[in-house]
Amino acid sequence: MITKSEIKYIQSLAHKKFRDQEGCFVVEGIKMVTELIAHFPHLTIKIFITPDGIIQFGKNLPKNITCVEVQEHELMKLSFLATPQQTLALVKMPQFEQKEPSAAGLTLILDQIQDPGNMGTIIRTCDWFGITNIVCSPDTADVFSPKVVQSSMGSIFRVDVRYEDLDQYVDKLQNIPVYAATLKGESMLDQKFEHPSCLIIGNESKGVSASLLNKANKFISIPKLGEAESLNAAVATGILLSRLLN
Repeated sequence: MITKSEIKYIQSLAHKKFRDQEGCFVVEGIKMVTELIAHFPHLTIKIFITPDGIIQFGKNLPKNITCVEVQEHELMKLSFLATPQQTLALVKMPQFEQKEPSAAGLTLILDQIQDPGNMGTIIRTCDWFGITNIVCSPDTADVFSPKVVQSSMGSIFRVDVRYEDLDQYVDKLQNIPVYAATLKGESMLDQKFEHPSCLIIGNESKGVSASLLNKANKFISIPKLGEAESLNAAVATGILLSRLLN
């Protein structure tokens, strides 16, 4: 049985202030929670699950993690989704490694990415390409917000995401190529990935900030064949990574 205080507590985690304060966040859905308990049981605090969810989990329902059975109407009070997906887990924030670019292959730098859906998809795309190091500006979407978590489809547990002053971060880089994605850059078809290196992806509407452009030493663009004005930030990231890592 779930208590009123637990409902109120989980609802508070919709806000970054409380997530940071408590050091935990929410993961939802059978697929996401299954992956969570399979690979990161030590991070799982408690699972709330409907009777139908229990049937779907079957023998895979963890014995060493507290599981609370809730009804559909109770899960709706907890869920951040328009349509709750039978299970919700309260999870400790993972402690991300502080990898240096020299040890990380390609480091992705995100400058003021605002849309949570873009952020989650970028993390998922990095996971696909084996990139495990993302450095974000402080005003980039929070990796633990419900929409980012859901869009990442579990990749937040495999990709290290941290937030830093990007000007200071880039200033510390030595002898490492820094690519900036910009409409006026050289075609990606003419670029060859150097190992290690960094790629800066800028804000959805404003692009890479002027200060970071001044610090980049390589400028890269995606050839335009049609009439579209721009590309979605997550889509552009995927296209560039597929080329740079080829």
